Amino acid sequence: MFTLARDDGYTISTDPARLDLDLVHTWLSRDAYWALGRDRETVTRAFAGSVGFGVYRPADGQQVAVARVITDRATFAYLCDVYVDRVERGRGLGTWLAGAVRDHLAELGVRRILLATNDAHGVYAKVGFSGVRADRWMEFDQRDQVVSPLTSKDRQPSTPLTVEP
Repeated sequence: MFTLARDDGYTISTDPARLDLDLVHTWLSRDAYWALGRDRETVTRAFAGSVGFGVYRPADGQQVAVARVITDRATFAYLCDVYVDRVERGRGLGTWLAGAVRDHLAELGVRRILLATNDAHGVYAKVGFSGVRADRWMEFDQRDQVVSPLTSKDRQPSTPLTVEP
């Protein structure tokens, strides 16, 4: 487990027992453009299969920020679901959190961390993130497909994929 404290008393922890997933669900489903409407079960499953980083306020231990990392803990990681409570913004917590995630993963040997953002490029650039070369990356994106919230699989079968020799 990873724990880090800042001089002003804010702490970061990867202890899953400390994560307030009800609060995280509220933040993501109601205020995060990338996760609007995400159901509670999906949040639970996503964090169960990832490393969650919580940021906690010094005065009362209340969670004030979160980040989720999908990783093999050896070579690669994807940083996502980074959110700082609106009341706590402006204190540098997002930059601190991104840097702590980067440093913790580097200690594990992870040499590549990806993320996607529409509006926080400056936050991540402060801790060394930069744009990717688009000609190297490909994606399979089915976010526009209707999926079952229970299985995350298409409700109706789509056209079968075929491979021609």
